Amino acid sequence: MTIAANKAVSIDYTLTNDAGEVIDSSAGGAPLVYLQGAGNIIPGLEKALEGKNVGDELTVAVEPEDAYGEYSAELVSTLSRSMFEGVDELEVGMQFHASAPDGQMQIVTIRDLDGDDVTVDGNHPLAGQRLNFQVKIVAVRDASEEEMAHGHVHGEGGHQH
Repeated sequence: MTIAANKAVSIDYTLTNDAGEVIDSSAGGAPLVYLQGAGNIIPGLEKALEGKNVGDELTVAVEPEDAYGEYSAELVSTLSRSMFEGVDELEVGMQFHASAPDGQMQIVTIRDLDGDDVTVDGNHPLAGQRLNFQVKIVAVRDASEEEMAHGHVHGEGGHQH
């Protein structure tokens, strides 16, 4: 079966950066299961998998604009420590939900602490990076009506309700 819209796809993958460092991998675990065409995975990888078949293996380099976007300095800001009421100890790397300028929720990561100044970054940790995937297509099946309605795969390796 060929990968196309509304197919439940299972892949084994390893994701590396340009330096060859492994960022994420399904090795030693269950394959990643996603619904093709539903935006469950980054656009560049989803596009590269379209039309492929079970057993196919491929290497895919995904540029930032087709992954997590370019790094934006506008998403970095310095806040007062008092903005983090109820959090006793702040540490670099901690993540918080915050309101973005457009009113949407976003995750910000503490990048630096300097006295009462807390520098936070709203960029995705992989923003601005080319992502390199080694992928093997393990299974492809028709998605159920419920999976298509929900926009994601259910059951083994997918979303559980």
